[in-house]
Amino acid sequence: MNEQRLWMPNEIPPQEQSTRKWFRSHLLGRELELHELYELPQGELDLLMAETAEIRSDPENRSRSHGRWCIAGYVLELAKIVDARRASDQGPRPEDSQG
Repeated sequence: MNEQRLWMPNEIPPQEQSTRKWFRSHLLGRELELHELYELPQGELDLLMAETAEIRSDPENRSRSHGRWCIAGYVLELAKIVDARRASDQGPRPEDSQG
């Protein structure tokens, strides 16, 4: 049950399929395109969510680089959607049902 679901191209909205780089992740050490979020290993998706949440939580980031702050919010929300879909595809884990 550790298999990662691969997304079909028709499940990814057209605006997220572009080849334009959207976000430069310092934790992952590379630029990410939006459609890549659907295929990131869970550990990298978790790091990306942490990094973008940190950017969004610091008010100085908003004034220093408003564009990066906005994009971080968009990437964070999309990463949360991908994460939630993965969780619902996996169903409950055995350790979640133990009392």
